Amino acid sequence: MTHEPAVLDRPHTPTTPSPLGWLTLGDAFEAACLLRCTPPPTAARPNAVRAEHTAGVEFNREDAAQRMRQLLNRLDIPVTHEVAVGGLRRRYELHRLWVPREHQGAYTRMLDAGWWQGRRELLGGPLPGASPARRRLVTRLAEAAWRSALLAAGRHVRRHILGVRLTDRELAAVLIRGAAVLDVPARLRPGTGCFLVSVADGPDRQRIMRSAALEPARGPVAEPGTATARGVTPASARGAGVAPAGRAAC
Repeated sequence: MTHEPAVLDRPHTPTTPSPLGWLTLGDAFEAACLLRCTPPPTAARPNAVRAEHTAGVEFNREDAAQRMRQLLNRLDIPVTHEVAVGGLRRRYELHRLWVPREHQGAYTRMLDAGWWQGRRELLGGPLPGASPARRRLVTRLAEAAWRSALLAAGRHVRRHILGVRLTDRELAAVLIRGAAVLDVPARLRPGTGCFLVSVADGPDRQRIMRSAALEPARGPVAEPGTATARGVTPASARGAGVAPAGRAAC
Protein backbone atom coordinates (compact mmCIF):
# COMPACT_ATOMS: atom_id res chain seq x y z
CA MET A 1 0.00 0.00 0.00
CA THR A 2 1.39 3.37 -1.03
CA HIS A 3 1.15 6.39 1.21
CA GLU A 4 1.39 10.07 0.51
CA PRO A 5 4.45 11.48 2.26
CA ALA A 6 3.37 12.20 5.80
CA VAL A 7 5.12 13.88 8.68
CA LEU A 8 4.61 12.65 12.22
CA ASP A 9 7.69 14.37 13.52
CA ARG A 10 8.53 16.71 16.34
CA PRO A 11 6.84 19.93 15.27
CA HIS A 12 8.57 23.29 15.16
CA THR A 13 6.76 26.54 14.37
CA PRO A 14 8.29 30.02 14.13
CA THR A 15 5.41 31.69 15.96
CA THR A 16 4.06 31.30 19.48
CA PRO A 17 1.14 28.84 19.35
CA SER A 18 -2.23 29.81 20.76
CA PRO A 19 -2.84 28.60 24.33
CA LEU A 20 -4.75 25.35 24.63
CA GLY A 21 -7.66 24.78 26.97
CA TRP A 22 -6.75 22.77 30.03
CA LEU A 23 -8.85 19.81 28.91
CA THR A 24 -6.95 19.61 25.63
CA LEU A 25 -3.51 20.42 27.02
CA GLY A 26 -3.09 17.11 28.84
CA ASP A 27 -3.70 15.10 25.67
CA ALA A 28 -1.48 17.24 23.46
CA PHE A 29 1.36 17.30 26.00
CA GLU A 30 1.27 13.54 26.48
CA ALA A 31 1.31 12.95 22.71
CA ALA A 32 4.30 15.29 22.38
CA CYS A 33 6.12 13.43 25.17
CA LEU A 34 5.44 10.09 23.48
CA LEU A 35 6.94 11.46 20.31
CA ARG A 36 10.03 12.73 22.10
CA CYS A 37 10.55 9.27 23.61
CA THR A 38 11.09 7.65 20.23
CA PRO A 39 14.75 6.72 19.76
CA PRO A 40 16.82 7.23 16.60
CA PRO A 41 16.11 4.76 13.76
CA THR A 42 17.24 1.21 14.49
CA ALA A 43 20.73 0.43 13.18
CA ALA A 44 21.02 3.99 11.91
CA ARG A 45 24.24 5.25 10.40
CA PRO A 46 26.14 7.86 12.46
CA ASN A 47 24.95 10.61 10.13
CA ALA A 48 21.40 9.28 9.78
CA VAL A 49 18.48 11.63 10.29
CA ARG A 50 16.87 11.34 13.71
CA ALA A 51 13.47 9.72 14.06
CA GLU A 52 11.65 13.03 14.53
CA HIS A 53 12.66 14.11 11.00
CA THR A 54 11.49 10.98 9.17
CA ALA A 55 8.15 10.45 7.41
CA GLY A 56 6.49 8.85 10.39
CA VAL A 57 6.96 7.55 13.90
CA GLU A 58 7.21 3.96 14.96
CA PHE A 59 7.00 2.19 18.28
CA ASN A 60 8.03 -1.34 19.05
CA ARG A 61 5.29 -1.68 21.64
CA GLU A 62 1.63 -1.86 20.74
CA ASP A 63 0.44 -0.15 23.91
CA ALA A 64 2.57 2.92 23.16
CA ALA A 65 1.23 3.11 19.60
CA GLN A 66 -2.34 2.61 20.77
CA ARG A 67 -1.97 5.35 23.37
CA MET A 68 -0.61 7.76 20.76
CA ARG A 69 -3.45 6.85 18.44
CA GLN A 70 -6.02 7.36 21.21
CA LEU A 71 -4.62 10.77 22.07
CA LEU A 72 -4.52 11.96 18.45
CA ASN A 73 -8.07 10.74 17.86
CA ARG A 74 -9.26 12.69 20.89
CA LEU A 75 -7.48 15.73 19.48
CA ASP A 76 -9.44 15.25 16.21
CA ILE A 77 -6.30 14.32 14.26
CA PRO A 78 -6.82 11.24 12.06
CA VAL A 79 -4.00 8.73 12.11
CA THR A 80 -3.22 5.50 10.28
CA HIS A 81 -1.76 2.64 12.29
CA GLU A 82 0.24 -0.01 10.46
CA VAL A 83 1.99 -3.08 11.87
CA ALA A 84 5.14 -4.55 10.33
CA VAL A 85 6.62 -7.86 11.47
CA GLY A 86 10.36 -8.48 11.21
CA GLY A 87 13.12 -10.70 12.46
CA LEU A 88 14.03 -14.30 11.74
CA ARG A 89 14.59 -16.41 14.82
CA ARG A 90 13.31 -13.67 17.10
CA ARG A 91 10.20 -12.06 15.67
CA TYR A 92 9.21 -8.52 16.56
CA GLU A 93 6.58 -5.96 15.60
CA LEU A 94 6.93 -2.31 14.61
CA HIS A 95 3.87 -0.12 14.94
CA ARG A 96 3.93 2.81 12.51
CA LEU A 97 1.65 5.83 12.73
CA TRP A 98 0.94 8.23 9.88
CA VAL A 99 -1.03 11.49 9.74
CA PRO A 100 -2.69 12.28 6.39
CA ARG A 101 -1.21 15.21 4.50
CA GLU A 102 -4.31 17.39 4.88
CA HIS A 103 -4.14 17.12 8.69
CA GLN A 104 -0.43 17.68 9.14
CA GLY A 105 -0.85 21.39 9.82
CA ALA A 106 -3.33 20.76 12.64
CA TYR A 107 -1.09 18.05 14.02
CA THR A 108 1.96 20.32 14.02
CA ARG A 109 0.16 23.20 15.72
CA MET A 110 -1.47 20.97 18.33
CA LEU A 111 1.61 19.06 19.46
CA ASP A 112 3.83 22.13 19.35
CA ALA A 113 1.40 24.07 21.53
CA GLY A 114 0.94 21.06 23.82
CA TRP A 115 4.66 20.60 24.40
CA TRP A 116 5.62 24.21 25.06
CA GLN A 117 2.56 25.11 27.12
CA GLY A 118 2.72 21.87 29.12
CA ARG A 119 6.46 22.23 29.68
CA ARG A 120 5.99 25.81 30.87
CA GLU A 121 3.19 24.85 33.28
CA LEU A 122 5.16 21.91 34.68
CA LEU A 123 8.57 23.53 35.02
CA GLY A 124 7.25 26.85 36.27
CA GLY A 125 4.46 26.01 38.65
CA PRO A 126 2.16 25.88 40.30
CA LEU A 127 2.92 29.29 41.77
CA PRO A 128 2.01 30.11 45.38
CA GLY A 129 -1.68 30.84 45.57
CA ALA A 130 -2.51 28.83 42.45
CA SER A 131 -6.03 27.48 42.27
CA PRO A 132 -6.72 23.81 43.07
CA ALA A 133 -7.62 23.27 39.40
CA ARG A 134 -4.21 24.52 38.25
CA ARG A 135 -2.46 22.37 40.83
CA ARG A 136 -4.34 19.34 39.55
CA LEU A 137 -3.33 20.28 36.02
CA VAL A 138 0.38 20.36 36.93
CA THR A 139 0.06 16.97 38.64
CA ARG A 140 -1.67 15.56 35.58
CA LEU A 141 1.10 16.83 33.31
CA ALA A 142 3.71 15.18 35.53
CA GLU A 143 1.81 11.91 35.34
CA ALA A 144 1.50 12.20 31.56
CA ALA A 145 5.24 12.73 31.14
CA TRP A 146 6.12 9.64 33.17
CA ARG A 147 3.41 7.57 31.51
CA SER A 148 4.86 8.42 28.11
CA ALA A 149 8.40 7.56 29.21
CA LEU A 150 7.39 4.22 30.69
CA LEU A 151 5.43 3.33 27.56
CA ALA A 152 7.82 4.47 24.84
CA ALA A 153 11.30 5.14 26.19
CA GLY A 154 13.93 2.52 26.93
CA ARG A 155 13.26 0.83 30.28
CA HIS A 156 16.27 0.49 32.59
CA VAL A 157 15.11 -1.73 35.43
CA ARG A 158 17.48 -2.92 38.13
CA ARG A 159 16.89 -4.38 41.58
CA HIS A 160 17.35 -0.99 43.24
CA ILE A 161 15.95 1.43 40.64
CA LEU A 162 13.33 2.02 37.97
CA GLY A 163 14.83 4.07 35.15
CA VAL A 164 14.17 5.22 31.61
CA ARG A 165 16.73 6.01 28.92
CA LEU A 166 16.10 9.10 26.79
CA THR A 167 17.92 10.91 24.04
CA ASP A 168 15.96 14.14 24.60
CA ARG A 169 17.53 16.48 27.18
CA GLU A 170 14.40 18.60 27.58
CA LEU A 171 12.19 15.59 28.23
CA ALA A 172 14.70 14.36 30.82
CA ALA A 173 14.37 17.70 32.63
CA VAL A 174 10.57 17.42 32.45
CA LEU A 175 10.72 13.95 34.03
CA ILE A 176 12.92 15.18 36.88
CA ARG A 177 10.50 18.02 37.59
CA GLY A 178 7.52 15.71 37.14
CA ALA A 179 8.89 13.30 39.73
CA ALA A 180 9.29 16.20 42.18
CA VAL A 181 5.66 17.21 41.60
CA LEU A 182 4.68 13.62 42.45
CA ASP A 183 6.79 13.81 45.65
CA VAL A 184 9.38 11.38 44.33
CA PRO A 185 13.12 12.21 44.17
CA ALA A 186 14.63 11.33 40.80
CA ARG A 187 18.21 11.21 39.55
CA LEU A 188 19.59 12.22 36.17
CA ARG A 189 22.73 10.51 34.92
CA PRO A 190 24.22 11.36 31.52
CA GLY A 191 25.26 8.42 29.37
CA THR A 192 26.80 7.91 25.98
CA GLY A 193 24.30 9.57 23.68
CA CYS A 194 21.48 9.37 26.20
CA PHE A 195 20.23 10.34 29.64
CA LEU A 196 19.12 7.96 32.38
CA VAL A 197 16.37 9.21 34.66
CA SER A 198 15.72 6.90 37.61
CA VAL A 199 13.83 6.61 40.87
CA ALA A 200 14.59 4.30 43.78
CA ASP A 201 12.87 0.97 44.18
CA GLY A 202 10.23 0.67 46.88
CA PRO A 203 7.72 3.43 47.70
CA ASP A 204 9.17 5.84 45.11
CA ARG A 205 8.84 3.33 42.30
CA GLN A 206 5.34 2.35 43.42
CA ARG A 207 4.19 5.97 43.44
CA ILE A 208 5.53 6.56 39.93
CA MET A 209 3.90 3.39 38.60
CA ARG A 210 0.56 4.27 40.17
CA SER A 211 0.73 7.80 38.80
CA ALA A 212 1.66 6.57 35.31
CA ALA A 213 -1.19 4.06 35.05
CA LEU A 214 -3.40 4.81 32.07
CA GLU A 215 -6.40 6.99 32.68
CA PRO A 216 -8.92 8.63 30.34
CA ALA A 217 -6.98 10.86 27.96
CA ARG A 218 -9.14 13.76 29.11
CA GLY A 219 -9.43 13.33 32.81
CA PRO A 220 -11.22 15.31 35.52
CA VAL A 221 -9.19 18.50 35.19
CA ALA A 222 -11.76 21.27 35.00
CA GLU A 223 -11.14 24.83 33.94
CA PRO A 224 -12.49 27.54 36.23
CA GLY A 225 -16.22 27.82 35.74
CA THR A 226 -16.57 24.68 33.61
CA ALA A 227 -17.86 21.22 34.27
CA THR A 228 -15.54 18.28 34.70
CA ALA A 229 -14.74 16.52 31.44
CA ARG A 230 -15.91 12.98 30.90
CA GLY A 231 -13.52 10.37 29.50
CA VAL A 232 -13.74 6.64 29.00
CA THR A 233 -10.74 4.37 28.85
CA PRO A 234 -11.20 1.03 27.06
CA ALA A 235 -10.85 -1.95 29.35
CA SER A 236 -7.96 -3.19 27.23
CA ALA A 237 -6.04 0.04 27.86
CA ARG A 238 -6.38 0.24 31.65
CA GLY A 239 -3.25 -0.79 33.47
CA ALA A 240 -1.09 -0.64 30.36
CA GLY A 241 1.20 1.83 32.09
CA VAL A 242 2.94 -1.05 33.82
CA ALA A 243 3.69 -3.09 30.71
CA PRO A 244 7.03 -4.84 30.18
CA ALA A 245 10.13 -2.96 29.17
CA GLY A 246 10.67 -1.79 25.61
CA ARG A 247 13.86 -1.32 23.63
CA ALA A 248 16.57 0.88 25.01
CA ALA A 249 16.92 4.36 23.57
CA CYS A 250 20.69 4.16 23.55
